[in-house]
Amino acid sequence: MASRYKGYTGKVLDIDLTTGVIGEYPLSDRDRELFIGSRALSTKIMWDVIKPGIDPLGPDNVLIVNTGPLTGTGAPCSSRYDVSAKSPLTGKVCHSNSGGHFGLHLKRCGWDTILIRGHAEKPVYIEIENDRVSIKDARHLWGMNTHDAQHAMGKGGKMVIGPAGENLVLLATIVSQERSHGRGGMGAVMGSKNLKGIVARGTRKLEVVQPERLKEHNKGWVKSIRNHMFAGEIAPRFGTAFFLQRLNRGNTLPTKNFSRGHYEDAHKLSGERLAQEFMTRNYGCPSCPIRCGRLVEIDGKEVKGPEYEILCLLGANMLINDMEAILRWNHEMDLLGLDAIGACTLIGFAAELNEKGLWKNGIEFGKKDNLSRVLEDMAYRRGEIGDDLAKGTRYLSEKYGGKEFAPQVKGLELAAYEPRGAVGHGLGFATANRGGCHLDGGYVVFFEVAGPSRIDQYHTRSKAGWVILFQNMMSAISSCGQCLFTGLGAVPGPAFALYEKPRLASIVEKVLNVVWPIIELADMLPMGLLRVHVPLLPHSKAIALATGMKFYFGDFLAMGARGFTLERMFNLREGMTGAEDTLPKRFLEVEQIPGRPETKVPLEKMLPHYYRIRGWDDNGVPTRKTLKSLGLEFTYGALPSPLTDERKETRHAVYDH
Repeated sequence: MASRYKGYTGKVLDIDLTTGVIGEYPLSDRDRELFIGSRALSTKIMWDVIKPGIDPLGPDNVLIVNTGPLTGTGAPCSSRYDVSAKSPLTGKVCHSNSGGHFGLHLKRCGWDTILIRGHAEKPVYIEIENDRVSIKDARHLWGMNTHDAQHAMGKGGKMVIGPAGENLVLLATIVSQERSHGRGGMGAVMGSKNLKGIVARGTRKLEVVQPERLKEHNKGWVKSIRNHMFAGEIAPRFGTAFFLQRLNRGNTLPTKNFSRGHYEDAHKLSGERLAQEFMTRNYGCPSCPIRCGRLVEIDGKEVKGPEYEILCLLGANMLINDMEAILRWNHEMDLLGLDAIGACTLIGFAAELNEKGLWKNGIEFGKKDNLSRVLEDMAYRRGEIGDDLAKGTRYLSEKYGGKEFAPQVKGLELAAYEPRGAVGHGLGFATANRGGCHLDGGYVVFFEVAGPSRIDQYHTRSKAGWVILFQNMMSAISSCGQCLFTGLGAVPGPAFALYEKPRLASIVEKVLNVVWPIIELADMLPMGLLRVHVPLLPHSKAIALATGMKFYFGDFLAMGARGFTLERMFNLREGMTGAEDTLPKRFLEVEQIPGRPETKVPLEKMLPHYYRIRGWDDNGVPTRKTLKSLGLEFTYGALPSPLTDERKETRHAVYDH
């Protein structure tokens, strides 16, 4: 269905692998206005086409590949695209964002989105060359690692699965170049459809409404990023690994399966050491002035180096200080098509199960010589141990025990942040729609520990408003088709000088610690009142210049809240309850630092405030009033229990922990 808005191609590709039928999906401009693109718009399509209760690894699941309206417009960091489906790991909504060339090629082919349904009888791949779309035999590609498969598919933007996806490992990822759609098992969804990969080769130019004004807007935006102390200096030099030592000092670096937050050898895993001793050069996605990726050398070849998450999870969390070994494991996981965050968190949990005698698996803290084999066994489901690992942390905790220290939320392994050192981040983990995700959770740890100035990491009353604000903002940025690093503009570049000015930083921290009522008020105000553009977050103006929509900063935040709330409704429709907005008992009941009761996550204090500000009832269900205010009336009647306009005084199950 053609769109009256520019910035979109207006076409959605609909492929049924069971029948081989290739057509178009009729997407309305009303959906584009409400959900913009990428993550949020994918959720709306999922709501419409995925029936409740379907098997995530069955033919009824639909894999959605979706760009945003800024993808391909020259806006900075706008090569991002989203892959969404019902997760086989969690049984809930899953979206996974990545950069690289694929999204750009897809739009140059004349397609905004791909819907992939059904199940092919034999391995296939999809080839898209402008309007020509073909389903091709992939038996010669089946069994290849992600690098070799992409090479064999020729030129263009490519996304593929490796052995993990082929073997339906629930932590399998989709890889494009060396970038991963890494959480929730999207690679397993592709594998379940016998789909090895997709290649797109496009030559068309994208049209926007005001090309000259958008070009000038983007030019200024790129300049502001390059002049930003973090985006222009720190990120290109150190990447996300820059945060490792700051998180360690703030007791937020997961160590020995999240049992503590500080590792004495953290300096051996730091971004500074990676840059000085191992990095050959940095690189970035198309249209990205930040270039936060780092290349390292393994066996004479330049390959992608690890981000913070892997340095922590295979380093501190496994009590391993060998960076060279971690570089190799990181590369091996990419080739196998394993979600590095999920797999590494899982291995830490398996090590503690082994240590406690609950599951003898040969995985030990500090032991390096068998980890490559463990990763391979997981990807190929070799033996009982490999097969068990392939099913994820929640499954292991149900089979062998250890639920109280299993680092997962809603079935998704926690990212590398110890929530007892940043309780607002703990609230974000608990309420994230796709599970234990730092990005879905709002990444409030940046303001609690990692950033240049802090909100008190243990203060509880202030956190709900901050979490909601950043959850909505991250949802919105992803939906535009951009990297979340573009949100760093919300923190003015000079603020990062506070890293070197502790006295001034303490003054800023005092201000941040008292402005939370204003943040909560802003979360609850009708977003339609904010009919302005905010220079520090130029996304809304770029959308307006590209598409021709009347789109302001208030619309930007409202769209983020709308997408996040629809994800919540999808999960509730799948049978989730508010009782799943929780954390393992280790984080709720055990003091991280003995004798300091504040080093537990007081979720029972924060969660009611979070629900109230969101406009959800005391069981975590959005009220009819909230849904109506967000334009989500189409979800009425979708849940087993009727919606209410009231917040009933119902004791929430999380209090029973």
